[in-house]
Amino acid sequence: MSSVSKSHIPAWLFLILVVTSKITGITVTEKIRGRSVLPQARILKDLFILHVSIYVLVHEEKLELGSLHISVVMTLFSSLTPVFIAIICVLIGVILKKTKREKERGDTGSKPIPRPWVDEDLRDGTDHHLVEEEVDEEWQGLDENVAHVPFIAERYSEAEMIKRSRSFYELLDKRRSVRFLSDEPVPREVIDNVIRTAGTSPSGAHTEPWTFVVVQDPDLKHKIREIVEEEEEINYKKRMGDRWVNDLKRLRTNWIKEYLDTAPYLILIFKQVYGRLPNGKKKTHYYNEISVSIACGMLLAALQNAGLYTVTTTPLNCGPQLRALLQRPANEKLLLLLPVGYPKKDATVPALTRKPLEDIMVVM
Repeated sequence: MSSVSKSHIPAWLFLILVVTSKITGITVTEKIRGRSVLPQARILKDLFILHVSIYVLVHEEKLELGSLHISVVMTLFSSLTPVFIAIICVLIGVILKKTKREKERGDTGSKPIPRPWVDEDLRDGTDHHLVEEEVDEEWQGLDENVAHVPFIAERYSEAEMIKRSRSFYELLDKRRSVRFLSDEPVPREVIDNVIRTAGTSPSGAHTEPWTFVVVQDPDLKHKIREIVEEEEEINYKKRMGDRWVNDLKRLRTNWIKEYLDTAPYLILIFKQVYGRLPNGKKKTHYYNEISVSIACGMLLAALQNAGLYTVTTTPLNCGPQLRALLQRPANEKLLLLLPVGYPKKDATVPALTRKPLEDIMVVM
């Protein structure tokens, strides 16, 4: 039995070996990663094994061929080689094309949807999976032994319930976003009371992750306006895109925010993405953005109840600068800015309508 030396193996066999091994290696890797192996790759691998096996068996004279001389077999084998190579080339092309298409589809699917209106200061800190530092066993942020007391609720008759709910709805239905605010003074005690009302909002694990910064100093209000208008101009011209800008045209709004100077008060609501324990270590604030958002809704209702008006503004890309200006700590992120005051006598609002009940409520 004669062995086949490396020099006797033709160059085309080595070429097929290298290319096919590469493809086979790719399919094995994809299989390990849990992805489906292309059927063309399996066919290619089987063809390669068959081709090499025949070659080696013939050269080692292990193939039982009866009366057919070995040279005839080699001639037949050599004549089939171009066919094998053609099939392999086609399969390689199909595999590479399909692999590229799947890679592009995967890249497109994994690419996050651009949301320029949600910058770092508007994202919920709970998305970052804050790793808490270990704390002493005696202190867990909230007192585990807090007392539970009987709850006494005021109960109304059905007629009174309907009357009160209707009256409250009619009050809030008059709420409008007003961008033309007077500089007429507002009693400070009213602002204190509406903030107290917002502070009654529920929060995750009763962590109360909110800070309400009330600005009344004219110079500080003007600095806030300068920061906001500078960024808003960039937002309107570059960041927001044509669709967003066009959707705002009917509201006749732009980057000029005069109300930031004229409103007697600016209320900036910060969410605390984490808190601080008495020992200085971090404490998780669960669902901090949802909690603060609920508090903002209660604040809007309280302002309406007091006869004050505002416009909800989310100062895109202004958060870090405003946080620095107002000397707020790093764990606080700006969520909302509310100018608060009375409407100007010539104030206007868009003639918008609200969805009817049947469009917003589903009863099952």
